[in-house]
Amino acid sequence: MFGADGRCFDVAVDHGFFGEPSFLSGIEDIRGVVATLIDAAPDAIQLSPGHAHLLQQAAGPKPALVMRSDVANVYGRAGLERDRLFSYVVEDAVEQAVRLDAACVCVNLLALPGQHELHEQCVRNVATLRAACDRYDMALMVEPLAMKPGDSGYGVNGDTETIVTLVRQAVELGADVIKADPTDRLDEYGAVIAVAGSRPVLVRGGGRVSDEEILERTRQLMKIGASGIVYGRNVIQHPRPAEIIWALMAIVHGG
Repeated sequence: MFGADGRCFDVAVDHGFFGEPSFLSGIEDIRGVVATLIDAAPDAIQLSPGHAHLLQQAAGPKPALVMRSDVANVYGRAGLERDRLFSYVVEDAVEQAVRLDAACVCVNLLALPGQHELHEQCVRNVATLRAACDRYDMALMVEPLAMKPGDSGYGVNGDTETIVTLVRQAVELGADVIKADPTDRLDEYGAVIAVAGSRPVLVRGGGRVSDEEILERTRQLMKIGASGIVYGRNVIQHPRPAEIIWALMAIVHGG
């Protein structure tokens, strides 16, 4: 999934997994979306187990598969209103990833205010997957997400110290790849890169923003030292997804 330059652009199309209606915008025709992404040729496409075959059954050269292994109910307004939040790893996740010829499995490490049981659940998920990944020689991407209540549910907590602490925990739990949110102050993102050590850091895209903002943010983060990006809604909800992929690939791999 990483190019010869050690960099990666992973397009996330696993949003339906989380049960949030607003996340389905742009991916209603998932078969068509995956076909468009394959043609646009990012380095990797991130899919749930139920949709991974749409990538792997395609003929010819194609991006690597990153398989999402866990489903959570923390997104959207309902995340604030539910009595119990959870993060559940699908059964035999790594074995499924091996059968699907995935390059990597992805799992959340969530930290939400007052949700200590959810965080403990995520720690156990990561530890369990780490052991299974070792058994099958599968790479493990950990997504340490610090979140806070917002106007429409839980949103990104971009506090640098909070993100750095959670990334360090992900590294010490055995992550091979880190997928982390940008910090509120982009000029502080070097601290995230530093705490990840030798692990490549792919920056999460989050909600839809203007082309100018996402391109400039990506340029800055790559200059700081990120190894790449994992963007979903800024690609799949774009009116010209292939063209935004080409523009972002030029930044990630061409500077």
